[in-house]
Amino acid sequence: MVRRTAGTRWQDKVNSHLERRLQLRVVRATPVPRIPVRRPAHPKIDRLIREPVFLCSSVRSGSTLLRAILNSHSQIHAPHETHFRRMQVVMTTEPVRQAMTALDLNVRDLEHLLWDRVLHRELVRSDKELLVEKTPSNVFVVDRLKTAWPEARFLYLIRHPYSVARSWHEGKPEARSMERAIPYTRNFMEHVERARQKHPGMTVRYEDLTADPERQTQRICEYLGVPWEPGMLDYGQHDHGEFVAGIGDWRDKIRSGTVQPGRPLPEPGDVPEELHEMCRVWGYF
Repeated sequence: MVRRTAGTRWQDKVNSHLERRLQLRVVRATPVPRIPVRRPAHPKIDRLIREPVFLCSSVRSGSTLLRAILNSHSQIHAPHETHFRRMQVVMTTEPVRQAMTALDLNVRDLEHLLWDRVLHRELVRSDKELLVEKTPSNVFVVDRLKTAWPEARFLYLIRHPYSVARSWHEGKPEARSMERAIPYTRNFMEHVERARQKHPGMTVRYEDLTADPERQTQRICEYLGVPWEPGMLDYGQHDHGEFVAGIGDWRDKIRSGTVQPGRPLPEPGDVPEELHEMCRVWGYF
């Protein structure tokens, strides 16, 4: 028990006790000011890529398959997951903060410049015209992406919610129980749906893509404003980099180089109740 002593602040007494017993000290945290996320002040010079396309989906929804198909098009570059939004800018000295303030660039502006430069480098290296980026965690920052690139377009890829959860579980069954897989994947799917409601784009069902890839890729090409190319479907004849865990699907199905049939849709009675609402929203029930 810590007793208050006359003439001594009780907070100091508590800290003295914590330091003796636990080598801990309580300090008042200084609130971190919120840094605004802003549209580019000068779009023509602030963005090297004006109209990136973001493929938004949950994990285990077939986004690596679709990116390989799109990357097989002569005008479309769809790289592996770049995870670009995880790159941050840190201004480490007061002079650099002063300099950027004079340039009217905050940390978020600088991050957008960095992200844009990385994606532009990828596009230029490919010698193609249109970039499609498919990192699934982008669904958590769609509003920021639309602010950073006001002319960005969105492709939404959806799949039966229970198939998504089962596929994620089966990727590492010893570490990913179904009890964990359901809320984990549902979080992604709910963010995809919020993005669909707020930011118009084109929606493709994984089941339709695998059942009739020609028709679905024709629809996508029409949306993107490029001619359809039959060679897109034979994606194994093109170089997409190595399929490795962490930046996309890596299993035998994607390595086959051709579109494989999707798994049968689950029976409604087999679907856990926690996924019923997503199934209704996406038209599977």
